[in-house]
Amino acid sequence: MGNLSVNQNKLQKRLRRLAGEAVTDFNMIEDGDKVMVCLSGGKDSYTMLDVLLYLQKVAPIRFEIVAVNMDQKQPGFPEQVLPEYLKSIGVEYHIVEKDTYSVVKEKIPEGKTTCSLCSRLRRGTLYTFADEIGATKMALGHHRDDILETFFLNMFYGGTLKAMPPKLLSDDGRNVVIRPLAYCSEADIEAYSTMKAFPIIPCNLCGSQENLQRQVVKEMLQEWERKSPGRVEIMFRALQNVVPSQLADRNLFDFKSLRIDDAAKPRFLDVMSL
Repeated sequence: MGNLSVNQNKLQKRLRRLAGEAVTDFNMIEDGDKVMVCLSGGKDSYTMLDVLLYLQKVAPIRFEIVAVNMDQKQPGFPEQVLPEYLKSIGVEYHIVEKDTYSVVKEKIPEGKTTCSLCSRLRRGTLYTFADEIGATKMALGHHRDDILETFFLNMFYGGTLKAMPPKLLSDDGRNVVIRPLAYCSEADIEAYSTMKAFPIIPCNLCGSQENLQRQVVKEMLQEWERKSPGRVEIMFRALQNVVPSQLADRNLFDFKSLRIDDAAKPRFLDVMSL
């Protein structure tokens, strides 16, 4: 787009730069890769595809991009939206049809949130499809805020210090998941999606309740950011600056073997001999 305003141009450059840094820092994409870009029809995945198509043009390596959407057979799903968009920009794509909607409705009681089971079923199907098409990387649209929210969810409700890693090897070792937007803020992605007028498909077709725990954490982080601008960025940097000896995980650090080092130099000077 040659008619971007100054702020729009800065926004586009910032997203491209941050995604490029994440890809480089974690070696997400290598020469000859076939990257399966998982599209949900939301702002995050549209932005991810847009940025990856740009990186594909300027990167010093060659890699393929194939877009994949999973049609979960939710009533009223506008199944023509994504194919029409992907055809218009000339991107190879597949639509994977799997009726996980019926499974979720059968297993989850009415009124309970369906997001967790829905996500697991979708992820398993996409893992399998990545194998079928020979994709070497699976790109997901999670951003910095998603990663931080997951960290606090696991800490508050799961009793673990873990988040979403920018790069992940699946449990069976057959898929590598990458998150190219790991350094990008949700606010930037939302602004970019609006600027580009992506044909957004809302994730409310199943009628499930919003994930209330995640919403609480999201609002908590937003409030912290309002009171202390820059705090979210600082907290995200903390995920990249872990000091196991200052925590309490005995599997990460050998606390039992800690002993006084008799060879260490005395900390205090002998002032009487000065």
